[in-house]
Parts: sequence; C-alpha cells; structure tokens
Amino acid sequence: MIPINMSREEKVKIMERIKTYFDEERSEEIGNLAAEHLLDFMLGELGPYVYNRAIYDSRQLVNERFAQLDEDLYTLERPIRTR
Repeated sequence: MIPINMSREEKVKIMERIKTYFDEERSEEIGNLAAEHLLDFMLGELGPYVYNRAIYDSRQLVNERFAQLDEDLYTLERPIRTR
C-alpha cells in the first residue's frame, strides 16, 4: 500500500483534533508526540480500509454514470429506414 502523505499543516490539524478528543471524551491529556504516533498508527492500520472503500464507492459512481451515459447515447440514435 502506498503510504498516505499529507502536509505538515494537515497533520497538525488532525493531531489537535486527537488531543481535543482525548481531553473531552476521555479526560486525558496527551502531547504532540503521542498524538502523532496515534495518527501514524491509525493511518497505517485504517488507511488501507478507508482507501479501498473510497475506491469501491468511486467505482460504483463511475459505473452509474457510464450506465446513464450509455442510455443517453441510445436516445441519440436515429432510426434506419429499410426498403
């Protein structure tokens, strides 16, 4: 699996959300290092599942769009007269 790359700004935002979650939901305070390690672990463990689900959902959407396009193309066909 290709590792999920994100900008430092994105990573910091997510780390802040993790720290807030621990504070509000678990009444625990964790630091930046712990939040970053948890984020890296979760990306490594959950990332492939989330990525594969996104691919599956995208495939479904593309298939639906192609089916609609196929129907639209049939409506453009002109009748052919035979003698």
